[in-house]
Amino acid sequence: MITATQGVKVTSTCATCDGVLVRDVGQFIDRGRLSWGVEGRCRLCSDAWCEMGEGPAPEEIRQALMAEHGTTRLRLATREAGLVPVLRALREVCHLSLGEARLAAADLTGVGLVGTSVEMAHLAEGLRKRSVATTLVPSPA
Repeated sequence: MITATQGVKVTSTCATCDGVLVRDVGQFIDRGRLSWGVEGRCRLCSDAWCEMGEGPAPEEIRQALMAEHGTTRLRLATREAGLVPVLRALREVCHLSLGEARLAAADLTGVGLVGTSVEMAHLAEGLRKRSVATTLVPSPA
């Protein structure tokens, strides 16, 4: 089972005291599930919280991770991969409709799918479970 994690610190202005709010945002794979988390704390006042969720991270977290760490591209290792296992994996892992899965499968055989390294590692694991070989490479900026 693949274990992957990625995080970044993001600062903003605290809504309570106008101090510096520091948020640790991240994405990880926990027991085979794509998950995300945020811990925030103001440096001046007592505002603090922690939030976690399963599934795709909120777009703000994804964007912060990709801005800090770049993106990762996932492609099929060979064009001979069967369409049925690819579609099944895409539908199971990404919860796509059949039409959406077909579009994503076409991208996998061509330019590849792009996302955070954790998202792409999670999808690669789902494809591997269906005996579909993939390659993961950093995407150019």
